Formats: sequence, structure tokens, C-alpha cells
Amino acid sequence: MSAYTQPIYVAMIVFLLLAVIIFVPWLIYTYRKYGYLPLSTTLIAFSFIFYFISALFLVLLPLPESRNTCITQQPGTQHYSLMPFTFISDMFKNSGVVLSQPSTYALLVKQSAFYQAFFNFLLLLPFGVYLRYFFQQRKYWKRALGLTFALTLFYEITQVTGIYGIYNCAYRIFDVDDLMLNTLGGILGFFIAPAILAMFPSKESINAKAERLIALDDVRAMSVLIALLIDIFIINLVGQFSTAFTESNLIVNFLINSIIIFIAFFAIPIVWNGHTIGSKIMRFRYDSKISTIDTNKRLFKRFGAIYLTYFSFFILSIFAQMNLQIGSPYYKLKVFLALGTNLLEIVLIVALFFHALLVAFGKGKRRFYFDEASDLYTTRK
Repeated sequence: MSAYTQPIYVAMIVFLLLAVIIFVPWLIYTYRKYGYLPLSTTLIAFSFIFYFISALFLVLLPLPESRNTCITQQPGTQHYSLMPFTFISDMFKNSGVVLSQPSTYALLVKQSAFYQAFFNFLLLLPFGVYLRYFFQQRKYWKRALGLTFALTLFYEITQVTGIYGIYNCAYRIFDVDDLMLNTLGGILGFFIAPAILAMFPSKESINAKAERLIALDDVRAMSVLIALLIDIFIINLVGQFSTAFTESNLIVNFLINSIIIFIAFFAIPIVWNGHTIGSKIMRFRYDSKISTIDTNKRLFKRFGAIYLTYFSFFILSIFAQMNLQIGSPYYKLKVFLALGTNLLEIVLIVALFFHALLVAFGKGKRRFYFDEASDLYTTRK
């Protein structure tokens, strides 16, 4: 069983690393498309990624220790099996099964050939279930059949070519039985999928909820948070690019970043009808619901609230970077000041973190401090 469990362990590690990388882009995609995070869609999408990696690793792993796999094989080794239903004769071979004695049929399940055929059948059965979720309707079974066959053919060609020349000889054979069993499992999964997918909300219900949110003009707090993080990411990117062409000076960097923050959170929204770059990506904008002049005033208040946070961290960083000689009469004061500054910075970060959590998962009961201070509203209209 280690031949099956070890590739899955490796796939789990790769999946966890990949999930960390794609989680934020996935949040952006789902909140942009639906206006909220459908847990069922997220579970299906990430489980599909894990399944696909696991299936690939089950086909390829374990890898040979050397690229020169030819020296470990006898001359004339066959790298393919083109006789269909060979697995049936392999199961009966030396099994002790007597066709006229049904009591001996149980011996078949003890054969390694049976387990190999059974796992080949199961390998692409989940793939058929996923295809049914993506295609929705049963009439697309021919398309599912073609995709399943294409995937198993890709696996077999990858094996027989030694992963396309990485190994000078194939370390697994091209087996026509694998093609049949994989394809059969995949198409069966496509037909039995409704029984499994009944446990999840349908695509129609998810889209209906998204349409209701649009009709209610409901912008979730998580969308606002993601938009803010996108804006901050762009500000940091532009800031690093801008300061790369100037001398490393704390004051100069502060002035450049201040200008960029002003442009990102005030100038751009005024020109762009209440959109920041992040909110445009997330498909909402800021409005006061009164007048354009009032909206502009409140946009400035929002910028001020965000800028005050940046300015606070900047002041704390100045105190933290103060350098005094040990013999200076103010050295002890500097030590206590640095300690207090670091503690205050930690407190501020923790406070902002929990504030973001409370708002993002508060079911609309709270707003972010910068939106509360400016009394701006988010709208998709």
C-alpha cells in the first residue's frame, strides 16, 4: 500500500504549498464574481487541485534513482502491453479459483492484479464527478468521455516516454488495460456524480445568491478588505520602484510614499468616480449618497484616516531607529523609548489585525475605521 500512500503524502505537501500561493487570488476571483465566498465552490475547486496532483503523483511516483533507467532493465524489456483484458487472466493466474466452485471466487480479491486493476478503475472516477460539476448536464457525457480518455492517454504516454525523455528508458509500461479501466472509471463517475453533488449547493443557487447581493447593493466587508490590500500592495510596489532611483533617505522615502498614498486613496477616487484601483478590481466604488462634492470631502477624510495609520507607523519607526552611544546620558532613555516603541507598534498591529477580523466576519455589523470615520458607503451601482 505504500506505493499508493507515499505519492498522496507528497501530493498533500505540494498542495498545501500551492494552496497558500493561490488562496488570495482565489478570494479576489470569487468576491469579484459572486460578491461573497461560496464555501462549496471553494471546497470543490481546492479538492480538485488536490485530486489532480494526487492522481499525477500516483502515476509518476516513485521516481527512479537514476536517469539511466536502461541499465536496470534486461535487454528486450517490453515497455508496452497492447493486449486488452490481460488483467483478467493475471487475476486468475495462480489464484486457485475454480469456475465451477463459486466459494473460491473470493480468492480473486487477494490477487495483486485485482488491486492494480481496481485502483486503475478508481483513479479517474473522481475526475468524472468533477467533470459533471463543471458541465452540469448529462448530455455532455461524450465530451467527458473524450477528456477522460485524453487524460489517461497523457498519463500512459508520460510513463512510456520516461517523462518525455527525462529518463532514457520507460520505468513503467504503456498498458491498454489502464486506458480502458481509467476511462471506464471516469465515465462512471460522470454518471453517478449527481448523487455526490446533491450534498453541495448547485451553481444555479450560488449564482442566484450573487444576483440577490447585486440587487441589494450589498458589498461584503471581505471585498472591501481585499480591495484595500490590493491598493496597499500597489502602493508598496510603486513606492519601492520610485525610491529605487533616489538615495536611501528616510525623509525622502516618507515624502514619496505620502504622495503615492494621496494619489491612490484620494486623487484616483475623485477622478475615477469613487473607485480606487483595488475597488475597481473588486467591482464596487465609494459614495456618500448625497452629492459629488460631499463624496469628495468624505474621500479626503477616508484618505486622512488611512494616512494617519501610515504616519503613526512612520513616527514609531523613527523612534525605533534612534542611535545613541552607550556613554550618552540619554542612552538609558533611548533603551526604554525603543522598548516602548516596539511594544506600541505590536499593539497597533494586533489591534488592526483583530479589527479587520471583526469587520470581515462580523456579518455587516461593523465597518472599517476609515469608512466609519468618513461615513462613506460602498456600492456596486
